[in-house]
Amino acid sequence: MSTAPTPPVAAVLPSVWRQYHALTKPRVIQLIVFCALIGMVLAVPGVPTWPQVQLAAIACFGIWLVAGAAAAFNCVVEQHIDAKMKRTAWRPTAKGQLTNGKTLTFSAVLCLAGSTVLYLWVNPLTMWLTFATFVGYAVVYTVILKPLTPQNIVIGGASGAMPPVLGWAAMTGVVSPEALILFLIIFLWTPPHFWALALYRVEDYRKSGLPMLPVTHGSEFTRLQILLYTFVLFAACLMPFVMRMSGWLYLAVAVALSIGFCGYAFALWRNYSDALARKTFRFSLIHLAVLFAALLVDHYL
Repeated sequence: MSTAPTPPVAAVLPSVWRQYHALTKPRVIQLIVFCALIGMVLAVPGVPTWPQVQLAAIACFGIWLVAGAAAAFNCVVEQHIDAKMKRTAWRPTAKGQLTNGKTLTFSAVLCLAGSTVLYLWVNPLTMWLTFATFVGYAVVYTVILKPLTPQNIVIGGASGAMPPVLGWAAMTGVVSPEALILFLIIFLWTPPHFWALALYRVEDYRKSGLPMLPVTHGSEFTRLQILLYTFVLFAACLMPFVMRMSGWLYLAVAVALSIGFCGYAFALWRNYSDALARKTFRFSLIHLAVLFAALLVDHYL
């Protein structure tokens, strides 16, 4: 009787590494760290000194570790839901490639390492805020809110809006009104962003049993909520200029992006299609990334 050959270690390790790397949801983590970095930069007047650059790099690393831990924990909790949805069925926990024990150990190690880095080399406030964000996302949102209420994205969005606050606290040791304005922008951006996705993935969410707004209240109601949120978000995006955090360059970019987002939301409300919902979702990503990039550029002009 012949047996299958054992794959060489060199071939196994990259595969296992990719599985653990996938648990951290790299694309989401990149946006989290980017938003935290914006908070760090805006918290420092003028060009940062070399020690400040080093502090920002260490803080980004610590935040990345804890955010990755939260993402891995989320994969464990939602593995059965992920397996039912095309968008997430590829995840290692959904496919059974990594056990719950391995994933939870990986999450715990990342969280402990990130918290240690932030506590020892940044400041205790940033560590506690980052850990609170971990609990808010991994436990309060994922375990409690997401399966319980269609307002899960609205309430749980507070955790996703924390990165600029973490960045600001890392550089200053305090949470200022300016940091809370950045928090408010992401908090209001989150519902229309995710609801646009949920509209064209509604059957996936229906199969999963999650009470997403298009499932519980229908497409028309969800589209109206997206439109209303983009209007409120428009006002929030003007606040950095009103509060003199930024100048005319940022204002011009914020107005253009907000008009674009409202335009997509209005078109979606009037005449729905899956293709338009996808375009709205993609534009929402562009909206947040370019908006914060404009804040960064404007800061140095």
